[in-house]
Amino acid sequence: MACFFRRRIATKLGKTLQQPDDLFIPALSAVPVFRKQEGADMRLSINVLRTNGVLPTSGEIQQQTEHLAYQLKQDSVVEEISVGSAVINFKIHRKLLAKQILESFGTGHHGKIELNSELFNSLNKGTTLVEYSSPNIAKKFHAGHLRSTIIGNFIANLKQSLGNKVIRMNYLGDWGMQFGLLGVGFGQFGSQAQLKENPLQHLFEVYVKVNKEAERNEDTMLAARDFFRRLERHESQAVLLWQQFRDITVSEYRQIYERLGIRFDVYSGESFHQEGVKEVLCQLENQGLLKTTEMGTRIVELPAEVQSNICTILRSDGTSLYITRDVAAAIDRREKYHFDEMIYVTDKSQANHFQQLFQILRQMGHSWADRCHHIPFGLVQGMKTRSGEVVFLEDILSESRARMLLNMKQSKMTKEMDNAEDTAEKVGISALIVQDFKGPLQRDYKFDWDKVLQAQGDTGVFLQYTHARLSSLIRKNDDIDASTFDPALLTEQSGISVLQHLLRYDEVLYHSAQDLQPKHLLNFLLKLGHLTASAHRDLPVKGSPQQVAQARMRLFSGARSVLAHGMQILGIIPVDKM
Repeated sequence: MACFFRRRIATKLGKTLQQPDDLFIPALSAVPVFRKQEGADMRLSINVLRTNGVLPTSGEIQQQTEHLAYQLKQDSVVEEISVGSAVINFKIHRKLLAKQILESFGTGHHGKIELNSELFNSLNKGTTLVEYSSPNIAKKFHAGHLRSTIIGNFIANLKQSLGNKVIRMNYLGDWGMQFGLLGVGFGQFGSQAQLKENPLQHLFEVYVKVNKEAERNEDTMLAARDFFRRLERHESQAVLLWQQFRDITVSEYRQIYERLGIRFDVYSGESFHQEGVKEVLCQLENQGLLKTTEMGTRIVELPAEVQSNICTILRSDGTSLYITRDVAAAIDRREKYHFDEMIYVTDKSQANHFQQLFQILRQMGHSWADRCHHIPFGLVQGMKTRSGEVVFLEDILSESRARMLLNMKQSKMTKEMDNAEDTAEKVGISALIVQDFKGPLQRDYKFDWDKVLQAQGDTGVFLQYTHARLSSLIRKNDDIDASTFDPALLTEQSGISVLQHLLRYDEVLYHSAQDLQPKHLLNFLLKLGHLTASAHRDLPVKGSPQQVAQARMRLFSGARSVLAHGMQILGIIPVDKM
């Protein structure tokens, strides 16, 4: 990573301008690699120095750039200094570049690398609670929940890798009016035998039928309201049926999370906060925030800047709403986990809900509401299996595994392996993740099976193939000990390009932590894959003199470690063979 060079160049600048070294850290960055051409490694932005008050903002900017560059001298770290447009470029001694980069990334297998960078010092450390996935009980896991699940997992992984204590929470939709409908529907259309055989499919069918019935028949809707009222009063028969639906669903969901390689520290749910809701209503009442409408509903009035500034807190029949339970849940989490920040990952249609939630918390006097954030995402269009329109995630995962298995069988590159199905599953899931993470999260995107599973281009299959190829290279040359190596032997441009790219890793993670968008890290890894493929062609290990082979092995090991580490942050399980 660039931290060693950033510090050394900052010290040089500090001495020259007689300023503290730390002022220069934010203005120094690694230069992006363009094609296979010789270029500078680090650059100093004069604009950033002027903005931060290190240089006077009066005066011609290019003149200041040239004047500062003239004052700087080459040394044991920097072999060349040149001037660009409002930037000063630094080229590092090639031997030192290779030594520092490859020693910091080592030969750690499967992404076990130490992340140390001064850039991370400015990030907020502490306890981060991430609420993600959060599907609805008694419904099959819909493909729409895939985005919340993998985006939330990425954010949790990223925060953890940067040193935060992370609490991963799945907040299940396990309360509310839909259980009134389901309770009544199960009485009319349900079967315990079918529930045992195919639990979620049967509950889904019951829910569809009862909804149609409720549209036609007012009595069904009244019965559903009555069932939910009985549930809120803890009547044993209603609670027993609800508990059965909840247990069945959680058990089914866990199997899907296992397939995705995702875990949670806490399975919570709306049902956990019934007592908390009563407490919230008392507090709102005492603070004079709760008003009653002519219809008998209880509301909170919010400031005009909130899109919907009238928020209903209680229905006229006295039952709670999603927002009421969310207020109670947020207060409970703060008391229980003492989080420094809380992140909700849901689709962008809920932006208004979270605006209301955070505002109600502020009006109740909870200043920590300013450290609660909603990360919104767009919709996926056209994600369906060959068989039908309603898309359940397990069907998508099975389809991606089946298609990947077929592609692997047809490919000349595929090696014989013991666990082809498991590999196809992992590669198929990484293909889904990469397709999802390519653009800004808020953007809707169109799903395309053929593009998703391509081995060429910027896909999850390509990332996995690159990792497997590097793993194979390391396995085939396990007689070469790369623990000691001569960095002076890595002089070819394709190898230098890999090193220059690795120099940017801490900056990429830093940018990712600021806006929580996975595209920065994904683009970095895809480019690393292309640069490594080029180096793999140009720099053979087999047949090279021993010391050259050792240095090249160390280069490929370092690239493989970073690739695996970054893939794991994205939520991708790297495969060693494919």
